[in-house]
Amino acid sequence: MTTLPGLQIRDAVTPTVLKRRFSRIRNEAEGCRRCELWEHATQTVFGEGPVPARLMLVGEQPGDHEDLEGHPFVGPAGRILAEGLELAGIDREAAFVTNVVKHFRWRPSPNGKRRLHGRPTRANVAACHHWIEQELALVRPEVLVAMGATAAEGLLGKGISVMRDRGRPIDSSLAATVLVTIHPSAILRARGDRDAMFDAFVGDLRAAARALSAA
Repeated sequence: MTTLPGLQIRDAVTPTVLKRRFSRIRNEAEGCRRCELWEHATQTVFGEGPVPARLMLVGEQPGDHEDLEGHPFVGPAGRILAEGLELAGIDREAAFVTNVVKHFRWRPSPNGKRRLHGRPTRANVAACHHWIEQELALVRPEVLVAMGATAAEGLLGKGISVMRDRGRPIDSSLAATVLVTIHPSAILRARGDRDAMFDAFVGDLRAAARALSAA
């Protein structure tokens, strides 16, 4: 299993200093050219939320709405996430949300009228590794939740299976408690029982809530 190095070092800095450092890193990311995705994206979509934060939620990449608005999880998947957090008893505004890839990878629809989601490549995830490492170092979460296979692999390596490992603590130096779950967009794309998928997703978020309560 791979982990991001050096994230357990806790220097004695105040939240104000961490926020200032985060603002600087976010500004640097606005000009990121580490992979080709910036060429067709509207903008870099960096993480948002309290810095530091007890809970950090990490998804795959910004979608169409996020790319246009410049904020993470503001589209349909974001609404699923917000509803799940509410049912799990987690304050959405108290969580830091981000993605392992900061630019929208997309392809045009056959009629050219829509931008269709394209899964980021491993090269895209590797190129963005620097930014998620910086976010983790400044957010310093007690509970970290990777949502979807791309986020899980990007943070924890290839040995993690979302469906096998979801909802249970995973041994990692990234946070005191690390969990994986499905990405909210998987519920939107589901052809089967969406209610069951959503209920299981909420169950995973409740596991995160219990870890926060126990910390």
